[in-house]
This record gives sequence, C-alpha cells and structure tokens, in this order.
Amino acid sequence: MMLHKRVRRLLTLLAASAVLALSSPAFSQDISESHLKAARAAVVAIHATDPFDNILPQAAAALENQLIQKNPDMQELIGKTVTEKAIGLASRRADLEKEAALAYAKVFSEKDLNDIATFYSSDAGKKLLDSGPAVTRDLVKAADIWQNGVARDLAQQVGETLAAAAKAAAPAKPAQDATAPADNSAPADGSAPADNSQN
Repeated sequence: MMLHKRVRRLLTLLAASAVLALSSPAFSQDISESHLKAARAAVVAIHATDPFDNILPQAAAALENQLIQKNPDMQELIGKTVTEKAIGLASRRADLEKEAALAYAKVFSEKDLNDIATFYSSDAGKKLLDSGPAVTRDLVKAADIWQNGVARDLAQQVGETLAAAAKAAAPAKPAQDATAPADNSAPADGSAPADNSQN
C-alpha cells in the first residue's frame, strides 16, 4: 500500500531529523554546550520524544484521506503533494528535540543528565524502558487490590471500635426491684387478682 510506504518513509526521515538535532549548536545562552549535549544524550536514551513520532505521519494520512474523499478524481496528485509537503516538514522534528533537551537541561544538572544517559543506555536501563509499562500496569492492579483491602479493614475496625464505645456509654437498664410485687401476684389484701381476660 502506497500510503503505508509513505508513512514508513516519513518515520525514517523523522528519525534522521532527530539525529541532526543532536548535533546542532547550542540554542540557549544560559546553558553550556556540554550541558545541552548531555541533555540531548539523555533525551535519546530515555526516548523522551518517541511518543511524538507519529504526529506528522498521522496528520499527513488524515489529510490525504480527507482530501481524497472530497476529490477522488485527484487521488494521485493529492497523495504525491501530501507526501512531498510532509517530507518538507519532517526537518522541523529537530525543533522538538531542541526543546526537549532544553527542558531537561533546565531541570537536571549536566552530571545528572550524563548519569541518566549512562543508565538508560545500559542493558538494565533499556530493560526498564521496555518492561516499565507492563510493570506499572501490574503495580496499579496490585495497588487497587491493596487499597480496597485496606479501606475495607479500616472501615471494619473503626466500626467495631465505635460500636463497642457506644455500647459501653449506653445507660445501664435499671434492675427490677426484688421487693416489688410481680404483675401476676395477689393483691396485698388477700383478694383474688382481677381477671382481665375477656368473656
């Protein structure tokens, strides 16, 4: 499919633009060239801008489909034009790489950035990047189960404590006086108790 090939070519160009961005001169007077170089290395090592790789290819594909739906008779020209213009814009990926490096350089020291790049370029760092999302999903599931259990146990324990406190604070029911006559006892004058039953 021609569109698929064009998208793949755009991705290749975007990757090449990122490499060019890493070798471009400093773009900030406040941050040294070596600091920016360390930031660029860290950005590459952690794949900080990878989530944005598909923006231009997706925009190009969406535009091409939209234009072809409106003008199906111009499909070939539309495809060729969109591809050419998208390739022309691919070099602007370097701007994103520069901004990413600057953002990291503003927060992390040059030493921090070198340490980050070293770790994430190692086998352990690469594995963390590759497996991190799956581990995070598992952790979120475990945290949900843990949260539900803690909330349940907290509610139960607090409920039991409050119920015990309420029971202890309730006034004691007065004990029945042993000297008082029972309800069915004979009157003091010796006459028979009144019969309250109905005839």
